[in-house]
Amino acid sequence: MTGAGSGAEWLSRYSSSLMGVFGTPQRVLVRGAGCLVWDADGKEYLDLLGGIAVNAMGHAHPFVTSVIASQLATLGHVSNFFTSPTQIALAEKLLALVKAPAASKVFFANSGTEANEAAFKLARRNGDGKRTKIIALEGAFHGRTMGALALTAKEAYRTPFEPLPGGVVHIPFGDIEALRAAVDDTTAAVFLEPIQGEAGVRPLSTEYLQAAREATTAAGALLILDEVQTGIGRTGKWLASEDAGIVPDAITLAKGLGGGFPVGALITFGEATSSLLSAGQHGTTFGGNPVATAAALATLHAIESQGVLENVRTVGAFLRKGLADVDGVTEVRGVGLLIGFDLDADVAPAVVQAGLDAGFIVNSPGPRTIRLAPPLILSTEQAGRFLAALPALLQTAKESQ
Repeated sequence: MTGAGSGAEWLSRYSSSLMGVFGTPQRVLVRGAGCLVWDADGKEYLDLLGGIAVNAMGHAHPFVTSVIASQLATLGHVSNFFTSPTQIALAEKLLALVKAPAASKVFFANSGTEANEAAFKLARRNGDGKRTKIIALEGAFHGRTMGALALTAKEAYRTPFEPLPGGVVHIPFGDIEALRAAVDDTTAAVFLEPIQGEAGVRPLSTEYLQAAREATTAAGALLILDEVQTGIGRTGKWLASEDAGIVPDAITLAKGLGGGFPVGALITFGEATSSLLSAGQHGTTFGGNPVATAAALATLHAIESQGVLENVRTVGAFLRKGLADVDGVTEVRGVGLLIGFDLDADVAPAVVQAGLDAGFIVNSPGPRTIRLAPPLILSTEQAGRFLAALPALLQTAKESQ
């Protein structure tokens, strides 16, 4: 249906037909298997980004793809006037995995930004319009739709589209006293990422998450955790916030949930929060459709049945230890297979390019920071290949400057 062509030919066609919102793509990828992908010119790459924390079970996982194909051949889409067994089963599974209390509910969307948009509207309903303040953190990234963009802190993303939905206040990252000072009886909700991915993989401390729960409870505000990038096993646990021992009012999920198929979710905890949005106050055409929910069920089953969480913990620890021993790496952060490491020079974008030339896909969220978010099935041997290659990649990057 697409025809053949070299990478250069495809990129020429890309520039003639697609909007330039992503710039020029780095490569034209045509095939994947596990943690490997191949481009239109036949070059192989070790994917250490996983579609930005999306391809939880790697590329073309046989069980996940078979479930998607089977469901699509049975029932592909129904409107939201109806439901399907896969939608109900996935909601039940997610509520069980996050240990949600009785009367908790799920709303399905198509992406992380849509899940956060739903959460933004949920926050607006808290206090029935009398609470006007929503708190997020400096460095936050919650998406690019207008409500999610209002929560996002990066000025380069925000400025072209102002005025954004009002009432959002950004406070310093990780500052408990600033948090306590900001949360008051005008606060509708506090939005937090347990680990800020786009800001360079910056984890919030357990103490901060606990303080946020205490402050929001005291003020009657909602605590909403954005686990779009950190959830579904990315940190070696179903949720990055598990160890904090808190019960939030809502959680948003996406990325790895569908194993590569677009699906997002807003989970509300308890009856009071779950009843804030009533019939007709929110919706979506494609969210929770049978194929997306089947893909998510298959992904969750594969993670559970194939020892993936243990692999995430083991390989993640191996990577972090190895990175810390590399000359030129000044700091390593993260949990499981969400890892950020800083360099001793502003060469991160050049490292990305050197990595591509050498057959590795990584990401640079900042001039000195590299982010890794590979498939959760990454092996120790594959991680070791990258660690062995990294010193040469750093040298090549520095020489190119």
